[in-house]
Amino acid sequence: MRVRVATTILGTTAALLAVSACSTDSDSAPSARTGMPVSDTAVLSSAALEARLLDESDLGSGYLRKPEPSSQHDEVTVIGCPALNELDGGAATGGSLAFPRKAKASFAFGGSAVKVSEELYSDSANKLSDGIGRIFEAMTGCPTYQVVAGGTPIDMASQKLTPPRGLGDEQWSQLLTFSTGARSAVVKQTAIRDGSLLLIVSGSPALVDRHLGKALDKAMATS
Repeated sequence: MRVRVATTILGTTAALLAVSACSTDSDSAPSARTGMPVSDTAVLSSAALEARLLDESDLGSGYLRKPEPSSQHDEVTVIGCPALNELDGGAATGGSLAFPRKAKASFAFGGSAVKVSEELYSDSANKLSDGIGRIFEAMTGCPTYQVVAGGTPIDMASQKLTPPRGLGDEQWSQLLTFSTGARSAVVKQTAIRDGSLLLIVSGSPALVDRHLGKALDKAMATS
């Protein structure tokens, strides 16, 4: 069975064309959150979220922010994943991540294809929890499946990971392996919800682990 979904439901699919295989850097545990929590009722604007994103000075030397691609709705075909097929309506087209209040930044490291990206969303706690929870459940519900993007078949493998403890109210984490021909890439994706704010960090597993804590610190810090 084939189902056409917007690429936002597989937001890291594009990483296959840009992210190299997993870095061999040793992982480091995320730091404990030091910022004040945002209450469930404090829904932030996109401008406020933008100001809470990491920048080059937060990441350290060797990082270069990449311009975000223009908005488009390129479609892909997902084959062999009933869990993704069952996401209909807004969820099936990535609507669960299309919250109106959002901000995103992507960085390349060391002049290479190794990348890390950060996404921030703000909405009611229930909407954030339901949206990201269904996406992660669907993606990790299929150990293997295939995506056809722009005519290119991409073999996918997903693995549910134990999320970091003690960060935010809810946590999700997964490891995605993209393969096409002789090329492959491993991408880690970790999401943390704290009150009305949702943080997603994706990219090289080592870079995700390295910067997750500081991303949450800055996202949750009061202005």
